[in-house]
Amino acid sequence: MGNILITSAGRRVSLVKAFIKELKAINSEGKVYVADAFPKLSPAAQVAHKAFEVYKINNSGYIDALLEICKQNKISLIIPTLDTELLGLSENRKKFSDINVQLVLSSENFIKTCNNKLSTHKLFNKLNVSVPEIYSKQNYKLPLFIKPLVGSNSVSTHIITDKHQISDYLLQNEKLQFFEYLNHDLYDEYTCDLYYNKSNELKCAIPRKRIEVRGGEVSKGLTKNNEVKTLIDEKFAYLDGARGCVTLQLFMHKETKAIKGIEINPRFGGGFPLSYLAGGNYPKWIIQEYILGQSIVYFDDWENNLLMLRYDDEILIRDFED
Repeated sequence: MGNILITSAGRRVSLVKAFIKELKAINSEGKVYVADAFPKLSPAAQVAHKAFEVYKINNSGYIDALLEICKQNKISLIIPTLDTELLGLSENRKKFSDINVQLVLSSENFIKTCNNKLSTHKLFNKLNVSVPEIYSKQNYKLPLFIKPLVGSNSVSTHIITDKHQISDYLLQNEKLQFFEYLNHDLYDEYTCDLYYNKSNELKCAIPRKRIEVRGGEVSKGLTKNNEVKTLIDEKFAYLDGARGCVTLQLFMHKETKAIKGIEINPRFGGGFPLSYLAGGNYPKWIIQEYILGQSIVYFDDWENNLLMLRYDDEILIRDFED
């Protein structure tokens, strides 16, 4: 049994701690390492067994650097955490499998679909899940929501309530798309943590209502076993190419309970610690499935109405040299 490498660890302290806990329960000698472009400034790097400095993801040497880390440190499993690294890793999956390293990663086609908002909308339509209306830049209704076709963490998004807010830049930028705006006064927003086995079968679904968001990541959240969970079980029981943790973003109308699909991210979400603490032990299941070769049974006994209130904490490093 080898060690685990979590890439682009950044601030994911809770995720690293969860993998350390679950790996130790199965293999007391197993180690959880992290890779990061700036490990000295990464909180998660401070709690891992060891941290490795690697190139930034867009550097051509990134994949080779990870391969070398795997060879030198008996890595058997990689957990990617950042959208921008998923496609590159999937394209190089064979290089890792050739050295007996498994990637907990969805298929290349599924990642490409999730990376593009219009392709994701087509997938929702295929699954018979409603989506916000897509507007042309010549024919739209206010208010509207502008966001990049490719992107995450609410980067370069705009809520438009008056046509005078629409600049030439917004109109001419082909990377930006106009969408129906779903008002939070009318809709509740949910980020749902889904676990898919290697056969793309759903084994757990935990919807988290987003009460407050900071920097694109939930700071206050609540687990809810409601109509959102019912829809997931009906529409997402099988998702071609999905493997490991997949985060699904949905909006549900507060009165009518109508649900609309927004995004799918084939990775651990920043708010996953709530699902883990509610009983969704995805790190344990990943170890069981990928390292021990065990089958994962459907799990539905997670804690409903569990509220998470996140706060900043400090990690202090003595005699630090920059």
